[in-house]
Amino acid sequence: MIILKSDPEIAALRRAGRVVAEAHRIVRDRLRPGVTTAEIDAWVEEFLRKRGAIPAFKGYRGYPASCCTSVNDEVVHGIPGSRVLVEGDIVSVDIGAFVDGFCGDSAWTYPVGTVSELAQKLLRVTEEALYKGIEQAVAGRRLSDIGHAIQQHVEASGFSVVRDFVGHGVGRAMHEAPQIPNYGPPGRGVRLKEGMTLAIEPMVNCGDYRVRVLEDNWTVVTADGSLSAHFEHSVAVRTGEAEILTTL
Repeated sequence: MIILKSDPEIAALRRAGRVVAEAHRIVRDRLRPGVTTAEIDAWVEEFLRKRGAIPAFKGYRGYPASCCTSVNDEVVHGIPGSRVLVEGDIVSVDIGAFVDGFCGDSAWTYPVGTVSELAQKLLRVTEEALYKGIEQAVAGRRLSDIGHAIQQHVEASGFSVVRDFVGHGVGRAMHEAPQIPNYGPPGRGVRLKEGMTLAIEPMVNCGDYRVRVLEDNWTVVTADGSLSAHFEHSVAVRTGEAEILTTL
């Protein structure tokens, strides 16, 4: 069931989204070669709890950490640990937090030091694709218009869109209806309405779109070992222009 949010509920989602955006700012400011993914997780959890927020990921279906850190060919759901980031890596950091019972959810892929031209292009195109999708999140459009815009931009740039994992509604739960594929034809699915709140999150591979899950049952990697990037914002559907909730 798709849930339309009232103005007070969207205000609560803004508060949750801002805390998540502030956590990303800490990651962005501190990230450098030599940092471990466990350190990133510690920064995120310490900040969220200081702000009175509850990490949305920790304990979710047994997930052991407060954020996801996915490096290079890892697409999503990478578990923080002892891995040391080195110059040239890219790392997706996915952060979710509950504030006053509402969830903010946002992911960003960061360069570690100086990265290759291919990695730079991948990050740029994936971030652009996120905003192409957000442009479609307005009242009156169809749900599939979001994924179509993302796919068109990504494939025109020579990359591929992951098919096995999708965006989703967000609100009192981290994952609400509807699911939002990042590909497909336009003009299909439910008609978007004012008050829908969505987490739009393109996952883009340099190579083939296929992925596989590692033995930890969490970490998703590209099937061909190519680089992958992941960008995500939580947004509210509005008339004329979507409102980004996970922003400063």
